[in-house]
Amino acid sequence: MIRWEKRVLLRHYLDQGLTKRAIAERLGLNRRTINRWIKEGDLDRDVDAEPWRYGPRPGAPTKLDAFKPIIETRLAALPELTSVRLLDEIRGAGYGGGYTQLKEFVRTIRPSVVEPIIRFETPPAHQAQVDFADFKLPWGKRYALLVVLGYSRLLWLRFFRRKDMQALLEGIEAAFSFFGGVPRELLFDQMKSVVTRDERLGGGKLIHNAEFLRFSAHWGFTPRACRPYRAKTKGKVERPVSYTRSNFFYGRDFVSDVDLNEQAGRWLERTANVRIHGTTKERPIDRFERDELALLQPLAARPYRSLLVIPAEPQKPVRVQGVPSVTVERRPLSAYSQIAAGAR
Repeated sequence: MIRWEKRVLLRHYLDQGLTKRAIAERLGLNRRTINRWIKEGDLDRDVDAEPWRYGPRPGAPTKLDAFKPIIETRLAALPELTSVRLLDEIRGAGYGGGYTQLKEFVRTIRPSVVEPIIRFETPPAHQAQVDFADFKLPWGKRYALLVVLGYSRLLWLRFFRRKDMQALLEGIEAAFSFFGGVPRELLFDQMKSVVTRDERLGGGKLIHNAEFLRFSAHWGFTPRACRPYRAKTKGKVERPVSYTRSNFFYGRDFVSDVDLNEQAGRWLERTANVRIHGTTKERPIDRFERDELALLQPLAARPYRSLLVIPAEPQKPVRVQGVPSVTVERRPLSAYSQIAAGAR
């Protein structure tokens, strides 16, 4: 097809009386091409018409075409049907093609499914959510235990060297002391220190760790666990983990475990618990003191004493390699008197 621009120039040169050879030289064309365009009538079309635009070529017919209405109807009713399942269904209707073209067609027409976000709000003092998170430091990996009250979003945080039963029990007791009371239930994920076996998917029961059940009875709360593959149930503590990484941990320098936890305590007091929370639109500390503190259960009279978990011995604080230290030589006062006498 002759291009619109060259057709305009060709008619213009012919109107001026130029020879076909001269026109061919100016347009960079062969004289036979010009003769063919004139013979086929390309110059007689309206010059003011829109330039010719080529559209996509129609696809070649496929064996799937006759079954596309069935596929579209099924996906409109059941958007999550797999291509394998659809292949079985249309083969039963007489489809003789392959799987690949079906999969590609399904990919282009499948409705997008957006899972609605359902917030599980709890009454004041009813629930706290608990989770561990891993953090890498120059002197090794440390585990942050986070406990957040579900109603007020008041957060407690401490870093431990291990993610074990001892750290969990010690951390929860410290969190209760920080809150000034005990919520009625604590929600965990599939933490082995809390849940030894979860058979609920098969219609069975949740089997708790016996030691942790004794601990929960001592403090008067009910331990609960998220169902497998339902981590969104524990969103109130999952989001603080991400918030802790970005707002507290990232870009800060720490020199020891003691310094790490001291900075974490100041961050809780000055930032995390006094910011305007994105969901409640209130400061966690205000919401806690107004609505939640008075409803918490009282603290136990004494800490829990485990017969199975042996408290860890205090260890020397770990510091970053390379931090300079000064060794001072100590001498009795008589030695300095001798040095002074010798200098005279």
